[in-house]
Amino acid sequence: MSNGDDDPADASEEADAADDGGDAGESAETAAPTLPDDATEESLTEYLDEIADRLEAAETEADLDDVEALLDDAETGIEEADLPEPDEDDEDADDPRGDLEARVAELREGVEDARGPYGEDVVDAVEAAAGTVEDTEWTDAGHDDVAAAVASFVAEAADAIDDAAPDAIDDAAPDAIDVAPDAIDGAEEDPEALLDEVADGEETDDAPGPIPVDRLTAALDAVAAAVADAGFDADDDADVIAALLEATGDLEAALDDAEEWDDLETHEQLRAQEYYDVLGHYKDFPVEWAALKEHESRGNVDMILLALDSLQSEFMERHCLEAFERMGKRGKTDDSVEEVLGRAEKRDRPAIRILGKMAAAEATDTLIEYVGEDSNPQLQKATFKALGEIGAPEAVQPLADRLDPDGDTDELVRPHAARALGLIGDTRAVKPLADALEAHPSDDVRAAAGWALRQIGTREALEAVAEYADERSFVVSTEGEKALDALDDETEPAATA
Repeated sequence: MSNGDDDPADASEEADAADDGGDAGESAETAAPTLPDDATEESLTEYLDEIADRLEAAETEADLDDVEALLDDAETGIEEADLPEPDEDDEDADDPRGDLEARVAELREGVEDARGPYGEDVVDAVEAAAGTVEDTEWTDAGHDDVAAAVASFVAEAADAIDDAAPDAIDDAAPDAIDVAPDAIDGAEEDPEALLDEVADGEETDDAPGPIPVDRLTAALDAVAAAVADAGFDADDDADVIAALLEATGDLEAALDDAEEWDDLETHEQLRAQEYYDVLGHYKDFPVEWAALKEHESRGNVDMILLALDSLQSEFMERHCLEAFERMGKRGKTDDSVEEVLGRAEKRDRPAIRILGKMAAAEATDTLIEYVGEDSNPQLQKATFKALGEIGAPEAVQPLADRLDPDGDTDELVRPHAARALGLIGDTRAVKPLADALEAHPSDDVRAAAGWALRQIGTREALEAVAEYADERSFVVSTEGEKALDALDDETEPAATA
């Protein structure tokens, strides 16, 4: 229904004129009702009944505008009418004014329900379908069905639009190019090329196989833009709008029926993504574990991540993480680091150990935050070792601070800090380690400091440890003797031929 040119304010006056203009049976149109001069509950109810009849007979947007104007008059009449007020103390008392106002509100809803449909409704529906196509993870079979549904819709919609507004598609094509410039090569020279390509289901030279999602959504965006540009009238173009809405409804139904990953059981998803293809004869159960072992041996990081994401049992989660820990650097990819780091950010100790085995420098900042967690010694132990295996120079000072005998760090944790400094191998750690070796009250800390200095391996570090070769503590003297041997190896002259 289209918007008419009639002034709604004149609706009642026109109705009065119609009453005076002769026999109503000879009139092409039913006369509009008039607001009663003597506004009572009965007369206003009768007036609203006449408006309801006029609403039921309305065929155009202009007719509905007239009904809207009559309802405005009715609302004013109800406000000004001298109607009995309900007894506040009686919950069941009649409320004529409230009942009439409720009837007006009901009729207004009827007017809104009767309006349209509009071209904007088509645009909204097509854009919603494009969002579904883009946001859903389709299976291969589902993608094929979606492509076929979009192709059918685009062909039907393009024909309907082209018949009613021949220039709309040409004018709307640049909008589609803005949405997906890389997906619509050549559409700028031939605006209908994209829609023709999708409608025909053609493979492209640069993207053989099924039409990519970005092309499908770009084609839908082009249809939506063309409908908006056409400016279809709800009355004059009612048939076109109805046809487009019917086609859009068919598209929505097809998208609902198309297979997406969430529709599949877990084992079906894994089979579809070839997780089980590595299996020959196997003796381990469940079968997912047997496949996991094979993927680990082959270094198939993506498949281990797939199992970790898909298989929610604690058993498989533990085995997936253990596989990454055993693989170490072989298991390091951007995706695996992102997955494990996300777990480490929740203070997950197995994940922290894995990051160390991977030597994932990306985790350094996160792990350094845990160095000072003196209230969680087990977390500190895992963190110190991981930072050492990563070789993070940024961790030298935070780790050195944990050697302070007057600090709050657990006595059993301090040796791990010393060994981590040795794994990092930064010469800035020589002095704090030498100080710990000299004066720390714990022999375990002193021995760990000696070991760390030997790992750093500079002459200064070795000499600092060698001084304690005759130390009373066996674990400390052992490190001193090894340092002396290393110094002797440095000074021993090379054998002559």
